[in-house]
Amino acid sequence: MKKALICGISGQDGSYLAKFLLDRGYEICGTSRDAQMSSFRNLVRLGIRDRVKLESMTLTDFRSVLQVLDKAQPYEVYNLGGQSSVGLSFNQPVETLDSIATGTLNLLEAIRFIGAPIKLYNAGSSECFGDTGGEAADENTPFRPRSPYGVAKAAAFWEVANYREAYGLFACSGILYNHESPLRPERFVTQKIVAAACRIAQGSPERLYLGNTSIQRDWGWAPEYIQGMYRILQQDAAEDYIIATGKTYKLQDFVVSVFEYLGLNWQDHVTTDESLYRPTDISISRGNPSKAKDKMGWEAQYDMHDVARMMVDARMNSEPTPA
Repeated sequence: MKKALICGISGQDGSYLAKFLLDRGYEICGTSRDAQMSSFRNLVRLGIRDRVKLESMTLTDFRSVLQVLDKAQPYEVYNLGGQSSVGLSFNQPVETLDSIATGTLNLLEAIRFIGAPIKLYNAGSSECFGDTGGEAADENTPFRPRSPYGVAKAAAFWEVANYREAYGLFACSGILYNHESPLRPERFVTQKIVAAACRIAQGSPERLYLGNTSIQRDWGWAPEYIQGMYRILQQDAAEDYIIATGKTYKLQDFVVSVFEYLGLNWQDHVTTDESLYRPTDISISRGNPSKAKDKMGWEAQYDMHDVARMMVDARMNSEPTPA
């Protein structure tokens, strides 16, 4: 039986990944900063809370990382921990850089120190690329991040590449574009939109306040992006891959899709609030997932409109979503 350690198991990606790996016969150990106090509500929602072992681990504390790795003795490690919000990173830049860049470095160094043949997946991000002038970024596109979050993810990416080249570690980064699901908290704009629209459809008189809705993003469905993560570690050689749909839509298109699906005119309920604009933002984000398709056979099956509908259905029906 393969063992996997998932750092940040309580989040959207960690929870879906745990379910995916459990269904494939893995033994799962998951970490959070305080496993005794965390509710792990996403694991509960997916019905797998009692099927995983949970450990407290602080990614910024090397000793903590080393102790958990030694105890779990995993075959695969998935680094999904760290501060996960682009918007919040402008308010918490030090915490963001520390939790992502230092946390990743501690994992890499601990794996090197232990000397076991552990495969490491690192959660990269499309935010590393910044603005690409509307061109679809591939694995060779230079990084020009425009947020503290993007800077931190870029640093972690190069740490992984360095340890792979210098020490021969099987360490890879999956450069994932925006991927959503009902497990997203409402601090993420897609879930904020879905939650407000559903309440309005049920009679709430509220208005939805949004920032810049002209930004364009490459949105995918989180449960199938998890499969891309898994496949990256099943390859013969350690390489980095972009996981994306290759299709880009405006945030306004997502808003329209959600409200129309609920039989509402979005313009009657949405207000632009310039105080919600970020200090710097990416105008157009688009990924080129050709390498993932050609080398791993991974290809997105759902686009933004599918994601919007599935998130609305889950919110209105309060039912678990397909993984």
